[in-house]
Amino acid sequence: MPPGDDNYSNRWKLIKGRFTRRLVKVGLPINKNERGEYDLWQDRFWEHTIYDETDYARHIDYIHYNPVKHGWVKRVSDWPYSTFHQYVEKGIYPADWGDTYSESPDDYGEPP
Repeated sequence: MPPGDDNYSNRWKLIKGRFTRRLVKVGLPINKNERGEYDLWQDRFWEHTIYDETDYARHIDYIHYNPVKHGWVKRVSDWPYSTFHQYVEKGIYPADWGDTYSESPDDYGEPP
């Protein structure tokens, strides 16, 4: 955030609105919910300050594993929009990271 700008709610409202309008403009089909709003975003967001490198890594794991968790793909590497591919190129993750499900939620950034 820019110095002095700590209005996270307004910032996310602007980001979501602009992104959604762009998708609609290019003709991407987006469903609407019962209120007539585009069903693209969850109604809320979770604000969290990253405390250290370990916390940062857990959040990145969570983001990368999320498409698998929600059943959109079978493997993390199958999600084409993920920064996971850049992390693999940089040697941060192995290409098969997350392919074997673990019973430990900590393995994928989930809170215990």
